[in-house]
Amino acid sequence: MTATSANATTAPVVSRSSYWALSRSPRYSLTFALPLLALYEILAQLVSGPSGVRNGAEVMLKHGAQSLLGANGPVFLLGAIVAAMLFAIVRDARKHGTPRGSVFLRMTIESALLAAVFGLVIGLATAKLITSFGLAVPALDQLGLSTALMVSLGAGFYEELLFRVLLVSALLLLARHALGWGPTAAGIFATLGGALAFSAVHYIGPLGDQVSSQSFVFRTLAGLAFSGLYVTRGFGVTAWTHALYDVFLVMARAG
Repeated sequence: MTATSANATTAPVVSRSSYWALSRSPRYSLTFALPLLALYEILAQLVSGPSGVRNGAEVMLKHGAQSLLGANGPVFLLGAIVAAMLFAIVRDARKHGTPRGSVFLRMTIESALLAAVFGLVIGLATAKLITSFGLAVPALDQLGLSTALMVSLGAGFYEELLFRVLLVSALLLLARHALGWGPTAAGIFATLGGALAFSAVHYIGPLGDQVSSQSFVFRTLAGLAFSGLYVTRGFGVTAWTHALYDVFLVMARAG
C-alpha cells in the first residue's frame, strides 16, 4: 500500500494546511491506522489464537499470500503492509514535517462521531429490514462478545484495505486505462464494484450471513457509504470509523 493508493481521492481541493487536508495525508492517515492494526493483531492472538476466528477480508488476503509464498506468506504480507505504511509515513513526514498530536485528537473525535452517525442511520435501516423482511443478522452467540469485538476491529482495517484501497484503486485503473473511461464514470464504476464485492464477501464462510436480497442491498449501501467516506476522508478516518461502527453494533446487540 503506497501513499498514493491509500489516500488518492477525488475530493474538492482544500488548503494543504487545513485539518481536512492534513488528516488525509500519509503521515496522519496511515499513522492513525497503525494502532488499529496492532490492536487487532494482538487481540486476535489473545482471544482466539493463531488458528482461531479472523476477519473475512484478512483471511482472503492472507490465504492469497499463503498460496503465492507458502506457509510464511501471511507473515510476509503483514510485514509488507507495515513496512509500506511506515515508508509512506516517513517519506511524507520528511517532506512536510512531524505530525501534531492535536490533529490525531480531532481525527479520533471525528471517527467516533461518524461511527455513531453511521450506527444510527444504518442501524435504523437494519431494524426496518429486520421488521419488514425478516433480515437475518449474524448471531452474536456464534462468536462471543470478546471475539466479536476483536473481529470488528479487524473489519475496520482489513476490509477498508481490501475493498477500498486495493479493489477500488484497481477498478479505477481498469476503467481509466483499460476501458478509457473518464474520471466520473470510472469513479462510479469503481465505487459500485467495490460496494458489491464488500456485500458479497459477508456471505462467505461458516459464519457468513444468510443469503437474502434484502441483506445484500443493505450491505451494498453500507459499502457505498464507506467508499464515499474513503474518497473524502482517506484511509485512517475511514478504517477507524468502520471499526468503531462495528463495535457499537456489537455492543448494542450484546445489551
